[in-house]
Amino acid sequence: MFGWLRPKAASAATIADDVRAANEPASSVDPDRLLRRLEWTVLRRLDGVLQGDYRTLFRGFGLDLADLREYQLNDDVRYMDWNVTARLQVPHVREFQEDREVAAWFVLDLSGSVDFGSQQVRKRALASELVAVLARLFTRYGNRVGAVLHSEHANEVIPARSGRRHVLHILDRMVKLGERSAAPSPTGIGRITDLAELLATARPVIRRRSVLFVVSDFISTPGWSRRLADLARRHDIVAVRLTDPMERELPDIGLVVMQDAETGEQLLVDTHDAAFRRRFAQAAERREEELRASLADAAVDCLELATDEPLDEALLRFTQLRKRRSQLAAGAVPRHLRT
Repeated sequence: MFGWLRPKAASAATIADDVRAANEPASSVDPDRLLRRLEWTVLRRLDGVLQGDYRTLFRGFGLDLADLREYQLNDDVRYMDWNVTARLQVPHVREFQEDREVAAWFVLDLSGSVDFGSQQVRKRALASELVAVLARLFTRYGNRVGAVLHSEHANEVIPARSGRRHVLHILDRMVKLGERSAAPSPTGIGRITDLAELLATARPVIRRRSVLFVVSDFISTPGWSRRLADLARRHDIVAVRLTDPMERELPDIGLVVMQDAETGEQLLVDTHDAAFRRRFAQAAERREEELRASLADAAVDCLELATDEPLDEALLRFTQLRKRRSQLAAGAVPRHLRT
């Protein structure tokens, strides 16, 4: 698999110019300046679409009955409405409106592979922007946000709290762990990400039903999908996948030394070789199919964030998807099927 390999050197000088901004050290990130910029750009655009009604995206199990709908595969039978089921002879489950306070957690993979970026931004910076936007969206309405951070060196839990200062604290910790992940290993041998370990860390920490954003590039040792499905039985989970176009298709730029961002292993490849590029694309497609199947098995929605796409466009596309699914789950008829 080459999706997580970073170009270390290229024969074309223009490649270095294209990725210079993406290669800025994590310590150069100012959390306050980042948050202010996103509040004036991405967050304002989201407000215009959601009009303050962000809670409609996350239907939970609070105190207020929100709706009744027909039972669907993987629904929790504890919320079956037996009276309605008996009357209509069709299984129905209850949906509840979220409690007044919604807790959101960010389960963050900050391993070496998210340091990659062939465009103007790295995947790690994309993760920081997402956390800044969503955490601020939740906290300014009085809700709490927490985080579980994972890197090659340590796991860290930030308890759920509210307020802008708490959002800045989460962003600052992301920067600090990013600095440690970017530092070379003392032994020269890195550690491959184990996403299952991160999910196992989150389970005992997040006890109350919450909205969970699992942010990762999902480049990991196998076995994580079962733990994700286990969490999804209790929480409303959104898998946020960080991607870069070069992880799916290599450009034709000649001889390139590539390095595994986590283990440090290096490989010299000739990207002029069309057969090699074709095998690379085929391997990437197989991985895409496996990942889609794993997320489908876990019954979680996936938000894809690419380094070559503006964050606000990806978020708006996802919010529209969640709204449509919520309407269909409640029994609404799609507009194009109405008579």
